[in-house]
Amino acid sequence: KNPRNFKTMGECTCSMDGHNPLCGDKLTVFIKMDGDTLKDLSFIGTGCAISTASASMLTETLKGKTKTDALKTFEDFHRMVTGEDETPASTLGKLEIFAGVKEFPMRVKCASLAWHTLKAALENKHEPVSTE
Repeated sequence: KNPRNFKTMGECTCSMDGHNPLCGDKLTVFIKMDGDTLKDLSFIGTGCAISTASASMLTETLKGKTKTDALKTFEDFHRMVTGEDETPASTLGKLEIFAGVKEFPMRVKCASLAWHTLKAALENKHEPVSTE
C-alpha cells in the first residue's frame, strides 16, 4: 500500500521500462550510479500487489550495492522465485517473502518484472522489457 522509492528520478544515470502483458503491470525503474555503485533507485508505474511490492523491495535492497552485487542478487532472486535453485531463500533476507511465488507460475512474472527491468538498465539495453 505504501511502496518505498515510488517516484520519478530527475537526474538518473539510466532508466528502463518494463511490462507484464498477462497481468497488466507497467513500470519504469530509475538508477543513479556513483561509479560502480547503485547510489539511488526508484520506480513508478502501475501493477498488482506482487509487482509493486517486489519493485519497492528491490529499491530498498539494492541501494548502495555495487553493480556486480546487484546482478548477483538478481540471479539469486530469479532462481528462488522460479524454483530453479534449492538454496535457502533465507540467504536473500527480506526478499525471501517472495519464495512462495514459485507455486504460482503466472505470478513469477509479476515478482520478477522489476528485477528484469533493472538488469536490462544495468546492461544498457535499449528495448523495453516484456515478460512475454
